[in-house]
Amino acid sequence: MSLKGPGRLVVPAVRALSPYIPGKPVSELEREYGLTDIVKLASNENPWRASEAARAAMRAAVDDIWLYPDGSSFELRNELSRFLGVPIDCISIGNGSNDLLMLLAEATLLPTHNAVYSQYGFAIYPLVIKATGAEAREAPALPANSAMPFGHDLDAMARLIDGSTRLVFIANPNNPTGTWVDNAALERFIAQAGPDTLVVLDEAYFEYAQGFGVADGVRWLAKYPNLVVLRTFSKAWGLAGVRVGYALSHPAVADALNRLRPAFNVNVIGQVGALASLRDPSHMQAGIAQSLTELRFLQEQLDARKLATVPTAANFLLVRVGPHAAKVYEALLRGGVIVRPVSGYGLPEYLRVSVGLRVQNIKFLETLDSLRGSLW
Repeated sequence: MSLKGPGRLVVPAVRALSPYIPGKPVSELEREYGLTDIVKLASNENPWRASEAARAAMRAAVDDIWLYPDGSSFELRNELSRFLGVPIDCISIGNGSNDLLMLLAEATLLPTHNAVYSQYGFAIYPLVIKATGAEAREAPALPANSAMPFGHDLDAMARLIDGSTRLVFIANPNNPTGTWVDNAALERFIAQAGPDTLVVLDEAYFEYAQGFGVADGVRWLAKYPNLVVLRTFSKAWGLAGVRVGYALSHPAVADALNRLRPAFNVNVIGQVGALASLRDPSHMQAGIAQSLTELRFLQEQLDARKLATVPTAANFLLVRVGPHAAKVYEALLRGGVIVRPVSGYGLPEYLRVSVGLRVQNIKFLETLDSLRGSLW
């Protein structure tokens, strides 16, 4: 970042950040290559979309967009309280769960503190830590030849915790790997982290993970006051475009987040869409069943092509395509298929592929097949 002009006013911790780069949007690929009929399998979005009840509620809410939304998101928090069996004073609403990651860092970290996350963990974790000036401590992940390749090594993470550790981020399942942690080991980790360290359990893909026996962090909230559970409506609920996430925590932590969050941080369209979704969970549940069917299909097809995948409890696969992964990614783009390169995570031989509709998954596989012999 330039230090000339007003750039010199930016604090050093922010100047040192590398911005998060999201998956390439369809419109950008259309502009670059003049393509149509593009398949996007890059951002773990839900191709079965939001329920009709949610879409109808959002369309109706457009008539009232001249009014500010409910700044406390009371109706949504009240419905989440009923849906999850969690007291309303434990719930904070964010503009996506990313918003809440930032708020947690701002609320708890000073430059004298540190926070811990795993290698190959979600890229936002080190960004929000470093923005506060705190020390970001990255624990090495499990090795590639383990039962959970590139997954969180809870013992390695525990070794990095000391008296100055205020946050530990655990994504379960993890993005971009799809891996998850053992339930009993995770509970032991939370218990042993200590009262001065908040364990942030990022469950963005929780709804998909239930079928794999992955822990439900909500059941531990009353037992461990140092636990924060993050979830989102962006994935299984199909509301990525309106950005609604929530945190479940001890009331004192929730109070801090609600003091710090910007006024009206979640717009009226997002609030009513999330509220209507909670009242119509059958659509979300049907979408998960279809996603898992397509996940198995993709895994079988990739196995048949001798392309290794990492175990996943989410709606995406981490696929090893070899040393030419960057070229494979570019060739897929030219074929009208957007996937996610993960070299920025330190996995240069892998691509992350979201689960799509059957027709989308077949187009990905056929485009991949067209590269056989030249790139893999």
